[in-house]
Amino acid sequence: MKAEVINPFLEAARLVIGQVVQVSPSTGNLGIKDIELVDDHIWIQIGMTGQMSGDIIFGIHESVALRMVSAMMGGFVLTEMDEMGQSAISELGNMISGNASTILSNQGVTVDITPPKVMKTSAVTGFMSTKALTIPLIMDGIGELDIQVMVS
Repeated sequence: MKAEVINPFLEAARLVIGQVVQVSPSTGNLGIKDIELVDDHIWIQIGMTGQMSGDIIFGIHESVALRMVSAMMGGFVLTEMDEMGQSAISELGNMISGNASTILSNQGVTVDITPPKVMKTSAVTGFMSTKALTIPLIMDGIGELDIQVMVS
């Protein structure tokens, strides 16, 4: 797996988060690691097909997801990840992946993305022994969003 694969997602995430969460995220360290599905997290899974295929998974601690959604809603504070919150965080993953697929298209790589699937840790299956190219985005005052790319 090449490190360049994650760059369109990183670029798209910075752009989208800056626009909708009103924060400029910094980048943590790039690495390859086993997918760790830790408790109290929300997972947004988006599939890719075409010249690159696989899955993109955004992992967010539930409290971070609540802060992100609250910022997306103009400061309306959510205290639990209800249906509206899950819809908003799902759309964030969709916006990031859509922007990344446009970046890839501009680079001559044709891909299609699937609709986002939002899951809580207890509902996630199929990734236990999978390695992913991963990078955290650090949002001051909000927390981290992990981008995990498993594509070929």
